[in-house]
Order: sequence, then structure tokens, then C-alpha cells
Amino acid sequence: PLEEWSSDPFSAEVREGRLFARGAADNKGNIIARLAAVEAYLKVYGELPLGVKFIIEGEEEIGSPHLGEFAEVHPGLVQADGYIWEFGYKDLKERPHLYLGLKGILYVELRATGAKRDLHSSWGTVVPNPAWRLTWALNTLKGEDEKVLIPGFYDKVRPLSPEEREVLAGLDFDEEGWREQLGLGKYLLNLAGEELLEHHLFRPTCTICGLRSGYLGPGSKTVLPHEAQAKIDFRLVPDQDPEEILNLLKDHLSARGFSETEIEVIPHSWEPPARTPPEDPLVKTVIAAARRAYEKEPQVYPISPGSGPMYSLCQRFGIPAVSTGVGYWGSNAHGPNENIRLDDLAQGMKHIALIIQEFALA
Repeated sequence: PLEEWSSDPFSAEVREGRLFARGAADNKGNIIARLAAVEAYLKVYGELPLGVKFIIEGEEEIGSPHLGEFAEVHPGLVQADGYIWEFGYKDLKERPHLYLGLKGILYVELRATGAKRDLHSSWGTVVPNPAWRLTWALNTLKGEDEKVLIPGFYDKVRPLSPEEREVLAGLDFDEEGWREQLGLGKYLLNLAGEELLEHHLFRPTCTICGLRSGYLGPGSKTVLPHEAQAKIDFRLVPDQDPEEILNLLKDHLSARGFSETEIEVIPHSWEPPARTPPEDPLVKTVIAAARRAYEKEPQVYPISPGSGPMYSLCQRFGIPAVSTGVGYWGSNAHGPNENIRLDDLAQGMKHIALIIQEFALA
């Protein structure tokens, strides 16, 4: 909300060594770090030791609906030996995080309708209530044990490779620090240790992102709503296919008695998951450059719990990708007073320049 900002979110302001602006951490700061790194390299050395392409698009927040089509029409423009992806941050112990992949996503809306307009709630004796209908449908999607109940949902989840398990075991996730930062008494299902990380990174999710129906204003209003809506995202892991999950969802609802005329399923966006093997040469290059730039051992995550169009640009063409960026644990991306620290921005520029230098020698 605008009122929670301490300064104009669209006019960058520097305070106490931090730059505050909407998109500072996600994702304008990362773009600037890359551009500035290339500019600095050219000023120092006169030329780049390899070819560098920039692919910048403005639809990531709505699922990058046209990026895959662009890549199909212009395959030569997106071809490369490797991609440096668009985000990353320092954790509570000031260590840079690198990510070797992204979860996929399927974002859908479920919509139930009843009468042609809202009615007085006294009609609840004989008129179907779409809010209840939607609630009953949602109740079939997930159990109290947090497992998704859609038949076939987990069938194509790829087991972790020995190399990925080794990377996972080597992560030092500050679970207590993050628990306090998030304001939690405990994690879901009392998860802890390596099991917590495995759930966070390698398990798919089903999340109700929003619900809307009837009267939600101050005071009371006895109303029988004519419509109910739910926004849901499924975060998917390799090798789940979002289109297949969409069909499984529709089949599941139909089998449980919720036909398309009662519960409409409206897909909004989707993207398959992507993951680069930890043994890939690009990964080794980015890690080596991070050690030089940050003078700390980076935390290398086999996959990010977030999503993006990495599959459309990289994995389907067999191109490796590693994500790194200039955020930090307090950046508050997408939220009020989003910010990055200027020192982190400078280190991020240095990291990109060193990646260019080392990848040319690899």
C-alpha cells in the first residue's frame, strides 16, 4: 500500500546507504548491476572477452505470456552458452545466494456462480450459495497434512540426484533467523533441518492466494452472494507439467461432483520448472566469481522456491542458467519500502564483471 511507504516508490531515494524504490530489489537493481558491470569492463579493458546479450521483458509479474513465443520466433536471439538469471540476495549471515533453477507455476481462478445478482440471505433456504460451493470444492484440493489431493499430482516429481542431495546437505539455512524474521512461532508441520529445506525447495505447493465473495465491508449486511472467486497457484517442481496439472485439476473437480458449469476453472498463467545440474561448468564459474567478489562462500541452491520463465528461455534449448542478484534479507521485494544497499549493488556489479572474465577463460 502506498501509505506504508516512507518515500515516493517511483522516485528513487537514498537513505542511510540504501536505495528505496519499487523494483529496487526486484528487479531494476539487478538490471542496473549487469549494465554497469559491462560498462565498467569496457572502460577498463576496452572490449569484452565474449559476446553478451541482454534479454529484458516487462511481463514477468503476469507470467511472461509472450516470452516463450518470442523465443520460438527468434531462437537465434536467445541462444547462448549460459544465462545469468535475474535475482539473488544476501542472507542473514551476509552470504550471497545463487540459484540453479526455478519452480514452475500454474495460476488459476476458480469461480462459482449462483443467482444473477446478490440476494437477501433469507433466500438461503432455496437458492444455491456459490460461496459454500466454492468452499467445498477448495476443501477437496488439500489435506490437513498439507498434501495435495488431486490424483496424479505427484506422479512426475523428479527424485533428487546424488549431486543435488550433496548440494542440499551443504546448505546452511538459518531456519531460526528466518522464523523470527517471518514472525512465526513454528514452521509448517514443525519442519526442521534438512527436511525443512527439502520441502521448501523440492516439494510442489497448492496455495490459495485470494478469496472474494459477498459483502466484506464494515458492519453487517445479510447477503447471499451471486458469485465466489478463488485465486490459486501451484508451484511445480521438475518434471511436473503445468498443462497436465491443469487437466488433472479439472478432472478432479469433475469427479468430486463440481462440473465446469458449477466451478469454472480459468487458467491465468503457467510456466514449467527448470533446473541446471550443479556439475555444469557455468555453475562452477559463477561460484568461483562469487568467492572473489564477495570474499565469502556462496550458498548454492539447486532450485528457487519462486518461479519465472527460465524454462522458456533456457531449459528447453538446453542452456544452463544461474541466478544471482543484489538484494539482501531486508530488501522487502514487492512490499513497502523495497530497497537495496549500495554496497551490495557495487559487489553485484563486481560479481557480474568477474563472471564475464572467468567464463571467457573456461
